[in-house]
Amino acid sequence: MASKNKNAMTSAERSYQRGRWAIYLFLVIVCLCQLLPFYLAITTSLKPSDDLSSALSMRTHDMAWSNWSEAVNEGGILKSVLNSVVVTVGTTALVCILGAAAAYPLARRLTRFNKLVSAFILSMMMIPPLSILVPLYSFLVKIGGVNNYWGIIVVLTATNLPLSVFLYTAFIKAIPPAIDEAGELDGANRLQVFMRLVLPMLKPVTATVIIMTGSTVWNDYALSSYILTDPSAQTIAPRVASFFSANTNNLGVAAAASLIAAAPMVVAYMFLQKYFIAGMVAGAVK
Repeated sequence: MASKNKNAMTSAERSYQRGRWAIYLFLVIVCLCQLLPFYLAITTSLKPSDDLSSALSMRTHDMAWSNWSEAVNEGGILKSVLNSVVVTVGTTALVCILGAAAAYPLARRLTRFNKLVSAFILSMMMIPPLSILVPLYSFLVKIGGVNNYWGIIVVLTATNLPLSVFLYTAFIKAIPPAIDEAGELDGANRLQVFMRLVLPMLKPVTATVIIMTGSTVWNDYALSSYILTDPSAQTIAPRVASFFSANTNNLGVAAAASLIAAAPMVVAYMFLQKYFIAGMVAGAVK
């Protein structure tokens, strides 16, 4: 009997070990798939402009560090990074503020009108922004919004706001209404209840909205390439695309510019990662 139990435990241990090594192998494969694009970008950024080979090995000699200086000095990538920072911060701030403010009455007052408004906001998520590009561009030209920060910020805020309202509404519905009632009993009005009681509780979902909106705006190419045509006002994605033309493709400089452009978002995600995970878990549980 003891030998049977011992054999059973040994078999279970073997199965556990095989499962653990399978998980480790899966994690290694995932990490390699995630790191491979960065490795290819680094090796490409160190190749001279006349080297169009597809070799995966890192260059040990004759590294073209000039690609990085060219991306900064001649390509103006730092100016584009600054433009992207302004557009991303402005858009994300507006999306968070307007999204939370609009979601609060939609979540607390479940009237027929508010349900129709919520359905309308969700339907806006189904419309591709490029489908309204022609009238949108014509309108921006008339009001002077082309090649200006505020023009692209307003457009990107409008395109990212429906998802923000949806996430905030779902999160606020999970907050007990008794908290609002307690604030009103203490003499606070609706605005004070929202600002002092509800808004501080929205940190997890706010971090999620910040990361999702920030990454979308930072990497936006379609709208930015049409609205920001002036090189001095271009954001990162259109600026990196300018290194490719019909006559020549400067792969090394484009790779260096892409790595410089990706650095701020990587750093921001590292600081907001725990809040992003907390928001996902809180939304799943609630």
